Amino acid sequence: MSEGLSEIYTRLAGEGRLDPDPAQIAVLPELQRIRAALETAPAKRGLKGLFGKVPQTVPKGLYLWGGVGRGKSMLMDLFYASVDIEAKRRVHFHAFMQEIQTGLHEARKTGVDDALKPVADEVIRDVRLLCFDEMQITDITDAMIVGRLFEALLGAGVAIVTTSNRVPDDLYKDGLNRQLFLPFIALLKERMVVWELTSPTDYRQERLTGAPVYFSPADASARDAVSEIWTDLSGGGGGAPLALTIKGRTVELPAFRNGVGRATFWDLCAKPLGPADYLAIAEAVRVLVLEDVPLLSSENYNEAKRFVTLIDALYEARVRLIMTAADIPERLYLEGSGSFEFERTASRLREMQSADWAALSARG
Repeated sequence: MSEGLSEIYTRLAGEGRLDPDPAQIAVLPELQRIRAALETAPAKRGLKGLFGKVPQTVPKGLYLWGGVGRGKSMLMDLFYASVDIEAKRRVHFHAFMQEIQTGLHEARKTGVDDALKPVADEVIRDVRLLCFDEMQITDITDAMIVGRLFEALLGAGVAIVTTSNRVPDDLYKDGLNRQLFLPFIALLKERMVVWELTSPTDYRQERLTGAPVYFSPADASARDAVSEIWTDLSGGGGGAPLALTIKGRTVELPAFRNGVGRATFWDLCAKPLGPADYLAIAEAVRVLVLEDVPLLSSENYNEAKRFVTLIDALYEARVRLIMTAADIPERLYLEGSGSFEFERTASRLREMQSADWAALSARG
């Protein structure tokens, strides 16, 4: 008989690979409940259409929410790896909704009356378990379709487990036409167990406390240090690109996992991005690893302006920043138009390295 989740958790704790936490241990039976139902249910089931009756073997899902760094993604990883079925998928919610929007665009070209049905049916054919990391909804196009999409998935017997930093009632908070979104919140509460992970410990923050987060010069030693931080915070695995749709355009973070993004200066500042793009990035990540920031001057003025805008967005959103740069903040931009204004950015970069900032970021 395979190990249960509690046994796996206890074993990993005994090996020193995780720190036992009562709040995490308390939710393990819920995850085990879903795992057991999936592993004992028949592997095949007929499609019920968009609004079919829920098969009796489908377990109630789980909506796991709480503050950043509490171990939600770690628990999701542990659960996902332990479920012994092939038809399963773990994906960041932003990336999944981007796929759905692309599928809808293609389906509409065929002239179908309901573009969502073939898109949902394709997902249903492939999976019995969907694990979403970091559900958050800020885009009105996502908000307007997510209710019908989830009704289709749940109605066809797909089990859903998701993590979020927000209680369901705060999803799409203050969004345009939010009253049209409220039935989705009701659906979540009806068809999923809503569980708050109330651990007082921010493990992600704990790993960064007292550790350097700004490295200069951006040499091999700095790259090695940042790679080690990335592996620790992301849980390994390399991460996958995260595509964000902003006003019809796509902005991509080259690597993303467990709420941690990774990109170079050139990925984010050498492209024609603006404030809305950087705000979306700041909303999507809780930690950003930014590498290879060069010396700034009139020769790369546009890139420097974008960098200032990016730092402002990260600062206002209280995102932790791990950075490699050609020099210390005060010497990054010494000459040319904009160097005087950069003094505020240098000051913010210093503040974002401090213990006080770390505490503020942890509360955000």
